[in-house]
This record gives sequence, C-alpha cells and structure tokens, in this order.
Amino acid sequence: MQTYETILILKPVLSDPEVTEFVDKTKLTISGEGGEIVSSEIWGRRKLTHLIGKAREGVYAYFKCRANPPLLKKLNHNFSISETIMRNMTVLAQ
Repeated sequence: MQTYETILILKPVLSDPEVTEFVDKTKLTISGEGGEIVSSEIWGRRKLTHLIGKAREGVYAYFKCRANPPLLKKLNHNFSISETIMRNMTVLAQ
C-alpha cells in the first residue's frame, strides 16, 4: 500500500455537522475497503482564489491515507459523482 494525500473542497452551503458526517463517511469507506487513515482534518471554510461555479468560498477537508490503487480509483470515482464536492485532488505522499 502507498500513502496518498487528498484535499477536498466541499460546497459552502453545508453546515458543520454535514461536513463532519461527510468526512466520517469517507473514513468509513476507506477503512471498509482495506485502507488505513493516517490522519484527517477539516480545515474549515475559506475564501477561494477564483470562483468555482458561483461559489466564492468552500469548506476544505484533508485526508492522508494508505491505500491500494483499486481503492484510490473507487474514491476518485465517488468524489467525482458527489454533489457535495466542488473540487478534489489526490497526490502520492512523500
């Protein structure tokens, strides 16, 4: 397994409990598919440098996890079809 870092920008209309629930569901998905959460943080609501759609701000969430490539592919697919995620980026951690 390799270590990956993921940053998500969630829609700003989500409340704090909804963001926490989304992060918890993502952790369960990673753990349930054989991955391991190294760390996760909710960075909170921040102003965006440019508009995404009509949004001027977003809620940032960070995950560092150990996963196999099939799990990473599944996560990226889930992130791409999710209505609550505006942007996502996953990179190989050093």
